[in-house]
Amino acid sequence: MDEFELIRRFFTRPGANAGVAIGVGDDGAVLEPTPGLHQVSVIDTLVEGVHFPNGYNAIDVGYRAVAVNLSDIAAMGAVPRWMTLALTMPAANAEWLEAFAEGLYTAAREFGVALVGGDTTSSDRVVVTVQVTGEIKPGEAITRRGAMSGHGIYVTGTLGDAAAGLDGLQHGRPVRQLVDRFVRPAARVGYGQALVGVASAAIDISDGLVGDLGRLLDASGVGAEIDIDALPLSDALKHYCGAEQQRQFALAGGDDYELCFTTPGTPPDPGVMPLTRIGTVVESPGLVARLGGVEIDIRDSGYRHFS
Repeated sequence: MDEFELIRRFFTRPGANAGVAIGVGDDGAVLEPTPGLHQVSVIDTLVEGVHFPNGYNAIDVGYRAVAVNLSDIAAMGAVPRWMTLALTMPAANAEWLEAFAEGLYTAAREFGVALVGGDTTSSDRVVVTVQVTGEIKPGEAITRRGAMSGHGIYVTGTLGDAAAGLDGLQHGRPVRQLVDRFVRPAARVGYGQALVGVASAAIDISDGLVGDLGRLLDASGVGAEIDIDALPLSDALKHYCGAEQQRQFALAGGDDYELCFTTPGTPPDPGVMPLTRIGTVVESPGLVARLGGVEIDIRDSGYRHFS
């Protein structure tokens, strides 16, 4: 099976998609953006052995490749529309490709995203790059630059689960609930849209709370004080490890793909999803963390490439 048969067999699906005049199968996609809206474009790459374990389930790799991009779309309050895929792998294994495509399209259908093109190549490991394009009204995109002193700092969901899930996989003691949070991150697309006009700044938590909140604060030119005791932790995480490791996973573990945002007012009700205020924006630069009311030293050990 060559690359053209691979694309035809696994990544060309019948049915019309809104806004797609020409999709997969030509030299390029022809799209119909919604008149009057701005486009938001995000891209992320997952490398086998770096972002997911070697030989991991193809269906989960496919789902995760889409979800991590949708999390960026969510952080800006946009509506996802289209995606492209660049897939590198050692061999055109039909069973692996069938499962990968199933995970990819499951996430795409869940959020109304159309696959409109891409590329396939061969190499010694699996590398998946997905680009997602979304839309938003002019002037409504939520950025990292609007946080101001006195604004509350909130996070969605629970923190540290995904890092603990990966830790369990790596050390042979996986906990299903934690592993699911790693391989099937919940992109908060709907809630991100609900934050338009409410959040003053936002970022998705991909590299750890400390690192990502720090980037938001730097972009806004402010600092923050957070309460470690307020960090939302799942029961699964509390049963998996001790309190100190729980805090480490929650603060710097990464891969949560929850939203961290600031707002001067009351955020919208997220329904069944947890929403927690963890701190307050302050004028002085830097991130101050307190545990039991006592300031503690937190190190930004969030993930960085090339470090």
